[in-house]
Amino acid sequence: MSDSDAAAGRKKPNVPLGCCEGLNNVDYSKMDLIPIEEFIRHINFRDSSFCIAVIAIIFNPLFWNVVARWEHRTRGLSRLFGSPYLACCSLGLVIILLNVLRSHSMTVVMKTQARWEPMERTEVFYFGISLMVLGTLLVVSSFLALGFTGTFLGDYFGILMDEKVTGFPFNLTENPMYWGSTANYLGLALIGASPVGLVLTAVVALAYKVAIRFEGPFTEQIYQQRNQRRKHQ
Repeated sequence: MSDSDAAAGRKKPNVPLGCCEGLNNVDYSKMDLIPIEEFIRHINFRDSSFCIAVIAIIFNPLFWNVVARWEHRTRGLSRLFGSPYLACCSLGLVIILLNVLRSHSMTVVMKTQARWEPMERTEVFYFGISLMVLGTLLVVSSFLALGFTGTFLGDYFGILMDEKVTGFPFNLTENPMYWGSTANYLGLALIGASPVGLVLTAVVALAYKVAIRFEGPFTEQIYQQRNQRRKHQ
């Protein structure tokens, strides 16, 4: 056997690929995109009710973050209502009404747009039920742990809690109210076999993710300022 044949017969050393180098060898033209195309065909993105639902989803966290930060900076609502507690409760009621409107607009879209047959399965239905039970548990337990003012941005009105809540459900997730609400919408979309419901739920999750990026550090800053004032007293 020649040297060239011997070299060809030797096994090549296993060289580890980089994190994404293996994707270069994938023939994307052979991927089955039919399920994705079918999924998208069941969604009417030009439907006015769909646009209203998306606007409501994005507007809600934007509204309460802008108003709460303005209150923290100026105490305008507290002066208007004569009490930070009354002002916080009033904002909380507005937030509740906005969330009801958001839920209603999402439900209308899910009912009026097409269902998707692959989602009309018994196991999908019961998984949706389970998600709604879990989501409701997270939302209700979070509200009971924080109280009304703690839930509806009382920190921005100067209504601070004595210490950070670390018990259930905050020992499971940092923002149980947000993710519980997202789980409820996802469960509702699965129960209704609604492709547009899945898309709207993704928009909800993204809107909450952005809101958390703004709310978390700002809330921590509020409590740090409170702790610094206590040290100097």
